[in-house]
Amino acid sequence: MIPRRSSYEGISLYSPPTVQCSVDLSDNTNLFGMPPAAERALREFTASTVTRYPVSYAPELKKALATYTGFEPSWLTTGCGSDDLIDCAMRAFLEPGERIAVPEPSFSMMSYFAKVNGLQFTPVTLRPDFDIDVDGLLATGARLIYVCSPNNPTGTVVSRASLERLVDAAPGIVLLDEAYTEFATASHVDLARSRPNVLVTRTLSKAFGLAGMRVGYAMGRPELVAEVEKARGPYKHNGLAERMAIAVLTEGVPWVKARAEEAKEIRKRLVAELKALGLEPLPSEANFVLVPLPGAPQVAARMREMDVNVRAFHKLPGVGDALRIGCGPWPMMEKALQALREARR
Repeated sequence: MIPRRSSYEGISLYSPPTVQCSVDLSDNTNLFGMPPAAERALREFTASTVTRYPVSYAPELKKALATYTGFEPSWLTTGCGSDDLIDCAMRAFLEPGERIAVPEPSFSMMSYFAKVNGLQFTPVTLRPDFDIDVDGLLATGARLIYVCSPNNPTGTVVSRASLERLVDAAPGIVLLDEAYTEFATASHVDLARSRPNVLVTRTLSKAFGLAGMRVGYAMGRPELVAEVEKARGPYKHNGLAERMAIAVLTEGVPWVKARAEEAKEIRKRLVAELKALGLEPLPSEANFVLVPLPGAPQVAARMREMDVNVRAFHKLPGVGDALRIGCGPWPMMEKALQALREARR
């Protein structure tokens, strides 16, 4: 018999649905193309870089991120996407068997990461206004509390007052996921500097258009970052990913910001079109919109038959069935809206 951890019994591979459609609005990635700076880095990538290991803990990438974020390199760590850093933080700050509290609905990988790290996953339903339930999260006694703002899949944001109250009363670490911050009106990253128990994770997979390269980063006090890096280990980025990330951070930020503004304008236009169809999308500050819709999985299936892919959710707490529609160039949105109209007939 092959030995295995008993806690892994019943755990299935996390495998988000993948469907080949010419219009794919299902994964919240940048649909405006590769940043020109990243394309240049790709062309200039050399064979000698392929044959050698990258530097263990990405010091050059940290320097580029320091310029972008305003945090010193010692306050930064990087990983294979922000989800890698979330996984590392669980190992760094919690012993197996301890509890992690997560608002619900939120990032779907959280329960998976909790299970594979041997943790007790404790969901706490968002308030009716989609702000976090601070008292409910604190009542769990969890020494690691996760908050995503803008939240995936709702697109809604946590209020500053709620977040500050949570951070100041939490018995341990508050992990703030800002994967969609470039599309939002405000960030709470300053809490990572002013509070000793806040770690903020971000990604280059969304606004930066580098989802295929898998680069994420986190910001927090050096003593927090040091613990995450112990769990992270060396060589989390391949050389090409690191070079492309540095190129975009040093040369391509104006392009990134322009595309983010374009996505925000398209989001506004999409919301108006959805309301004209009699739907009530949730207020979003991400690069997607969540649309409550009875029978959403069936509607999404019919849309896929029309070569349009959106993410369907079934019985989300506080929402019910819903479609999550990513924001891309407007011709893609027109096709998605037309498919949605036909799928609802």
